[in-house]
Amino acid sequence: MRQHHVAGDKAFVDYSGKKVSIVDRETGELREAEIFVAVLGASNLTYAEATWTQALPDWIGAHVRMFRVFGGVPRLLVPDNLKSGVRKASFYDPEINRSYGMMAAHYGVGVVPARPYKPRDKAKVEAAVRLAQTYILGRLRNQTFFSLAEANQAITAVLERLNGKVMRRLGVSRQQLFETVERPALSLLPAEDYEFAEWRLARVSLDYHVEFDGFLYSVPYALIREQVDLRATARTIEAFHRGRRIATHQRRYNGRSTIAPPAASTGRCSSSSPPVTGSAPGTIS
Repeated sequence: MRQHHVAGDKAFVDYSGKKVSIVDRETGELREAEIFVAVLGASNLTYAEATWTQALPDWIGAHVRMFRVFGGVPRLLVPDNLKSGVRKASFYDPEINRSYGMMAAHYGVGVVPARPYKPRDKAKVEAAVRLAQTYILGRLRNQTFFSLAEANQAITAVLERLNGKVMRRLGVSRQQLFETVERPALSLLPAEDYEFAEWRLARVSLDYHVEFDGFLYSVPYALIREQVDLRATARTIEAFHRGRRIATHQRRYNGRSTIAPPAASTGRCSSSSPPVTGSAPGTIS
């Protein structure tokens, strides 16, 4: 059945099966990078970039840069059932990765994964992936890249040529169709780009600290043995209990982080130990 794509409605996203080779300038070692591909439903405007992996930070980072290039946000994202985006594939009720869901919430975009074994759900991006493999990689096959930035600079130049090429069936280019039809229908970008955050579950130990990547962070001592959610960015670690933020720390890359309690008059729960006779509150021995 022919699908009708409304302007500003959907962006289809996936990774190409084929990769681009990048040479280490010092050792001569060859490393292959993944190719992220996205296409808007109505205009067929295509976006692509090289990332080192398909892991969650690269997956979400590619989305952030894609939205920046589009200059707006579609109503829905349609990813394949990639582990970085979909935690549990299901025909009726797929479970979205939490970090991916937070990114979508930041941009106000819905996520509707393609159903397993239903290639027509993602026909747009499948066609774009084939185009990336033939048009983009075909034109880069004789070039040697020494960094990811060099590869992406070349990919951007090829994309400009692809999106500016007149489509025979429609008589206009993807870029023209995007500017006249799709861009006005996109939602506005938020004031700031989304900052990648990783979520993990942690159990509060007897010393009222939780562990993340080998480093310890204090939480209110009343939560000993309780399970909390940790949200980690490159700069901060936040702890949540039953949806309420209970502690915030600057991310550490050595030692531990313990917050001393506030003055007793505040009456508020703190990310520290209970007062101990003969020692200052929050002191680590």
